[in-house]
Amino acid sequence: MTKGTGMPRTMAPRHTWCGRPSDPRPPGPGAGTPLPLHPDSATVDADVPGAVRRTLDAVLHHRVEQAAELDAGFAREVAERVARFTLHGGKRMRARFLWWALRACGGADPAQTDAALRLAGGLELLQTCALAHDDVMDGSPLRRGRLALHGEFAALHPASRFPRGGEPFGRAAAILAGDLALAWADDIVAEVGLGRETAARVRAIWRALRTEMVAGQYLDLRGQATASRSPAQALRTACLKSALYSVERPVLLGAALAGADTATVRALGSAGRCAGTAFQLHDDLLGAFGDPRRTGKPSGDDLREGKPTYLVAVAQRRATEAKDRAALAVLDRCLGVGDLPDSDLAEVRRVLEATGARAMVEAKIDRLIARSGGHLAAVALRPPGRQRLQELMSAAAGGAPAPEDESASLLAGVRSYGGPR
Repeated sequence: MTKGTGMPRTMAPRHTWCGRPSDPRPPGPGAGTPLPLHPDSATVDADVPGAVRRTLDAVLHHRVEQAAELDAGFAREVAERVARFTLHGGKRMRARFLWWALRACGGADPAQTDAALRLAGGLELLQTCALAHDDVMDGSPLRRGRLALHGEFAALHPASRFPRGGEPFGRAAAILAGDLALAWADDIVAEVGLGRETAARVRAIWRALRTEMVAGQYLDLRGQATASRSPAQALRTACLKSALYSVERPVLLGAALAGADTATVRALGSAGRCAGTAFQLHDDLLGAFGDPRRTGKPSGDDLREGKPTYLVAVAQRRATEAKDRAALAVLDRCLGVGDLPDSDLAEVRRVLEATGARAMVEAKIDRLIARSGGHLAAVALRPPGRQRLQELMSAAAGGAPAPEDESASLLAGVRSYGGPR
């Protein structure tokens, strides 16, 4: 019998998403999920995404085994899918911000390295939750060039007895998958072995991060519902939805692990907020003008969905100030039209260019990145952490990618694990 569940223990088969079996023994009190010994900080420096993926591999293998003890179908259809999506995902941007902030503040002894990689894994699972829910809210069919999770679930049971077939099932299941990812992320944070003072700082940042993310997403939804065109409100939404969650809070987690002083924490937070806002403004540009082959998302979806972006708000304001009735008519007629033809989409893009909105947003991004660099320069940070943070902040907002060859290991991991099924 499995202790605490009243259920028989079954030997789950080796999971298709996982490259090697982990220790199946449950952790002892306070021990957390059993993980392999971590490399030293210099090895992690050379390949942050690879180190995070190895940590996630161990954590997720253990979680999927636990799910299989509850129900084999739940483990196969939901838990394994969450694990695959997380392991095959993204650029590990938040994880890299956390790690390099730790290094810039002089941290990365063995205990700090272990804690940083675990917390980075928690950030990746939180991102899985955010993306699963965001794609349901937006009705986005693609994510990272593949079917979004709700699309995968809908295809899993296309003949569902839900009204209108598999789509409602897919949306509901994706919400549950996101909830599971959030629960696993919280488990990681709760299990990380930290001293009392450090634990208090880390958990305060984590609590704030989760609430800010939800608040930002709600403001985004409310902006769509009310057709908000306020530049100030758009920036507030960008700050809550992305700047804090994607850059500032991960950076502050790294600083907290390293025991950074108040002045350093304040400077890093300000740098992260500037860079994170620039990141969201750049993402807005990609949502309007991006190449789907590079972004992995349909081009123009933000415009078709009527997203209350800063880009659109600036175009509206400038067209109003110029009394440009033709531009205002295009924005009013086309924004928020889900089946907007490509010809009308091209017309909206012309308005975004002609009003000067695109150029203004690009200039604001440049100013924000310059300010983030100024904040980093104001405090004594350790090399190579300072340089890596500056490079990452620039790259997040569309600048040149960071020089370390981390993307190769990430792609290698995707090839070795196979694609989502």
